[in-house]
Amino acid sequence: MPRLLPRSLAGQAFALQLVVIALMVLAGGTLALIDARRDGDAAARQQVTGIASSLAQSPSTAAAIESGTASTVLQPATEQVRENTGIAFITIMAPDRTRFTHTNPALIGAPYLGTIEPALEGRTFTEVYTGTLGPSIRAVAPVMSGSGEVIGLVSAGITQKTLAQRWQDQWPQILAIALAALCVSLVGIWAIRRRLLRQTHGLGPAEMRVMYEHHDAVLHSVSEGLIVLDRGGVALANDEARRLLSLPAGDVDRDSLPTFLQSYSPGARDEVHVTGDRVLVVNRSHVPGDRSPDSEVVTIRDRTELQGALGELDSMRVFAESLRSQAHESANRLHTIVTLVEMGRSDDAVRFATDELRLSQQLVDRLSSTVGEPALAALLLGKSAQADERGIDLTITDDTELPSDADGVPLSGQELITVVGNLIDNALDACDRDDPWVEVTVHQDADELLIRVADSGAGMDPAEFSRAMQRGYSTKSDTEAGRRGLGLALVAQVVGRHHGTLTAEMTYGSVVTVRIGIDPR
Repeated sequence: MPRLLPRSLAGQAFALQLVVIALMVLAGGTLALIDARRDGDAAARQQVTGIASSLAQSPSTAAAIESGTASTVLQPATEQVRENTGIAFITIMAPDRTRFTHTNPALIGAPYLGTIEPALEGRTFTEVYTGTLGPSIRAVAPVMSGSGEVIGLVSAGITQKTLAQRWQDQWPQILAIALAALCVSLVGIWAIRRRLLRQTHGLGPAEMRVMYEHHDAVLHSVSEGLIVLDRGGVALANDEARRLLSLPAGDVDRDSLPTFLQSYSPGARDEVHVTGDRVLVVNRSHVPGDRSPDSEVVTIRDRTELQGALGELDSMRVFAESLRSQAHESANRLHTIVTLVEMGRSDDAVRFATDELRLSQQLVDRLSSTVGEPALAALLLGKSAQADERGIDLTITDDTELPSDADGVPLSGQELITVVGNLIDNALDACDRDDPWVEVTVHQDADELLIRVADSGAGMDPAEFSRAMQRGYSTKSDTEAGRRGLGLALVAQVVGRHHGTLTAEMTYGSVVTVRIGIDPR
């Protein structure tokens, strides 16, 4: 079966519009012709009525009839009027239908053919009647005497053949207007076709439907969040993006997006942003071929679980490095002790060995007995060794105490590692290099969990601290500001999840404090 419509959507739209416009032009032309004929008939009725009424009301007409010289006086006058007005006939008659005048003089004296009764009653009227000249539109008006009696009648008419000729004379004009309208319409729909062809890339409706269904299925099934921003609004947000950003169902406006997506920033790669309960990796790029200056595609990956695992892995790495460092130091100490023994200074060797062992063991014993969370104890031991390697005096205060009952601690082991580990890392990076020290306190009582980390650094002003708690950073950047920004943002995320407080102040040093209330249940 041959294809009746073009393949492309633009071609089909052009063909359908062409058919519709052609039908409309044809219908409009037909209606114009019918209207022209109707207007011609109406104009003819008005013309013949005016002529008949004027002649009937003329005093000379009544005088000629009353004097008995109607044919002699009125025949030349009516013929002159008829020729000047272009109508078919003007007949003046007696009330008994006897003609006084006629276009054909041979018919003068013969009876008039047509209706005269309304005129005999004194009324002017029009009718369509077939007389001696064929079908015509005619008007009949009464001629009144001075006393008000009907003494004659005037009939003026125009043949329908003449009207048809007038009507047909308008056909070329109507046809020209219709063809002009059709040509203008063709130019317009051709321009529409070209625009549609560019915008749809020549695809047909079936291809576009399949493409839409497939793309829609793919976009909503991928495990990566996808948002398309267009002209300040959200053109598309798939299911994963709505889940990761907690977006409402239905249409989404730009104000509903997180702050970091409300500005135009194409070209961003692997930006890490922290929301209320997630760590997200964001990539942004301009829409290829889109003329809008603020259209971009945003992809979002969930890094929350990975970030937690990386935090635990980092703690284990620090602890492993601490063990390796201690093994290296132990080897050095062992060589020293052996050398002292070989030199015959055994008392000095014993004293050296026991002093180093006692200091290290005291810290291990204290943390093992006061910190009930093994991962946190290992983290503190590892950070202590790391600080020692960097020449930083890290002190774990005597107030540090955490119950061993996991149900009583508001934070999980992973959350404790995130909060304490990031705060210590920030403090180690920020402390004064001329007087490097860091102080750590982790304490829980019946009312709250307190985590305080102080260092000898200059600290941050409130505005900078607030920005650091909210901002993310690019994983391709390795600056200290980036690490501190992400670390504080992760801490703020955990604290916010448990409705705690995170504050910074300058007292005896730069002090960052976390307070989380204990649920009495």
